[in-house]
Parts: sequence; C-alpha cells; structure tokens
Amino acid sequence: MGKGSNVQKAQAARERNAKKEGKSVEERKAARDKASKDASAFMCLLCRQTFMVNARMPVLYTHVISKHEAGTDPASCFPQLKDFDPNDPKGEKKTTTASSKPAAVKKKKKNDADLSELLDAGLSMGKGKKKGFK
Repeated sequence: MGKGSNVQKAQAARERNAKKEGKSVEERKAARDKASKDASAFMCLLCRQTFMVNARMPVLYTHVISKHEAGTDPASCFPQLKDFDPNDPKGEKKTTTASSKPAAVKKKKKNDADLSELLDAGLSMGKGKKKGFK
C-alpha cells in the first residue's frame, strides 16, 4: 500500500527540522577535538606557544628569532626546523642541486653523422602534389 500525501509531507517536515537542529553531540565533540588538535599542531618547546597546522616553516623560524635569545637553535624550539635554511625558505636551491646532477648524466652528445643522415632522410621526402585535389 502506498504512502498518502500527508505521510510524505510529514516525513519531509521531519527531515527539514532535523537539518535545522544542527549537529549531533558526537559530531560536535569530533569537530571540537579536531579544532583543538589543529590549533596546537606546532608547539614551541621553550615557551609552549602553539601554532596552527597551516603555519609554514618561515613563520616558525621568525618566532625563534624574534621571541627567543640570539643564538637559540631553531631545532631546540621546533624539531621540524632541523634542516630548514632561512636563506632558502621554499627549498628551491636544495631541489635544483639534487635534480641537476641526474640531468647532466642523461645528456648525450649528438654525432654529426647522425645529424646528416636525419637531414638527408627529411630532404628526400620533400613536398609533393596532394592527391585528390585539382
């Protein structure tokens, strides 16, 4: 037996009201836990200041330089700064030196004989009349 129109309207109203009610207790607790975990993703080991999960390495390095005494090792505050280079914050120099070595190995010298053979093969084909056009 099919549902009557009033039953369908009541069911749709219940679904609308459930959406208006918002998140359940479990959903709120999970969201709160995730937010607190993200808010304290990076913590300075000396002063216990926390940084969000999206904080970049230059921001952490700036904290060490500005908030702590001169000569403080950045790795003593944040273990993530162990290999950080303040002169190359994006790490571009490190990747270019690593990628340039394999590229030098892959290069091959071109032989003049091979070049002349390729040119001869290309020149012999030439342009001819297209078939099918008058």
